[in-house]
Amino acid sequence: MLKLSCNGLDRVHSLAQCGFAGRSACVGPCRRRSGIAGFRYPRGRVFPVVAVVSEKDGAVATRVEAEAGTLADRLRLGSLTEDGLSYKEKFIVRSYEVGINKTATVETIANLLQEVGCNHAQSVGFSTDGFATTPTMRKLRLIWVTARMHIEIYKYPAWSDVVEIETWCQGEGRVGTRRDFILKDHATDQVIGRATSKWVMMNQDTRRLQKVSDDVREEYLVFCPREPRLAIPEEDSNSLKKIPKLEDPPAQYSRLGLVPRRADLDMNQHVNNVTYIGWVLESMPQEIIDSHELQSITLDYRRECGQYDIVDSLTSVETIQDGAEAVPELTGTNGSAMAREGKQEPQQFLHLLRLSSDGLEINRGRTEWRKKAPR
Repeated sequence: MLKLSCNGLDRVHSLAQCGFAGRSACVGPCRRRSGIAGFRYPRGRVFPVVAVVSEKDGAVATRVEAEAGTLADRLRLGSLTEDGLSYKEKFIVRSYEVGINKTATVETIANLLQEVGCNHAQSVGFSTDGFATTPTMRKLRLIWVTARMHIEIYKYPAWSDVVEIETWCQGEGRVGTRRDFILKDHATDQVIGRATSKWVMMNQDTRRLQKVSDDVREEYLVFCPREPRLAIPEEDSNSLKKIPKLEDPPAQYSRLGLVPRRADLDMNQHVNNVTYIGWVLESMPQEIIDSHELQSITLDYRRECGQYDIVDSLTSVETIQDGAEAVPELTGTNGSAMAREGKQEPQQFLHLLRLSSDGLEINRGRTEWRKKAPR
């Protein structure tokens, strides 16, 4: 191992300054401009850095001793991992983040995923103005938007629990990027959830999608694992499974006329992706809400939604391959749903969010629900 020391700027932990496979390394004080064309770090934030570069495979391991930085840096319970290619942060579940089950809501978890992803990007020097945009993206008026989100929750954290989330990003060719997450109970180190998401670039002015250029790829790939690293084994999950469009006539449940609040808009001037999760759940049958808890959710984002759009939420039981419904008829007089033949299998639903005005599709989704554990 070759040990290098430098005064890296920002909490990029010298990944760009102190050398990568096939790149020169710096010794002593590093210059403001990194080895990435056009990449600059914020001024006034200096961190003493020790970088360890493997002579065998060029992987970068880093250790950072932060003695300076913003107040947010010092208070935030997060940092890059030793290899510099992922980021971990701890969060305390607040009382206002739990729902009727006295555990964190899925919206809370989705918000934490968004927060840790943005903090990861900030820690390597990317802008917080526009959800982790790179210098080239800002120059070309490009932003990241969510294309797909898949979340699996094995155990919901309760109020005052501490959750540790690890995240990392990797390239998806010219299409965009993929960001994965692993959630752990900090007290037990038990994995309580996993998630994966796909992001694409949009022109902020024309609102049209755009392919990822070489310049943008070069700016973020240096912070990505060299080999594919998947939080969820693809063959074992629904994370890539196609979601059929739910048409109106077969829709069994609906909630019409949902109106975005001003607070639902994000810094990119459209409805935040977490808001869609709440809208999807608005049309779930009450029988399932009472007797089950959400096990996984997959959402495909098809069209952005603005402040003045009015949205319809449609939900139906998903039909499985043999033609039977994944959930039997919800006609129990006690308000509960019985699993087929007494089996406690996950119950699946399909979802559609559409514009009320013209029926254009905003979002399609799939949810899986498991029976609540007895108390």
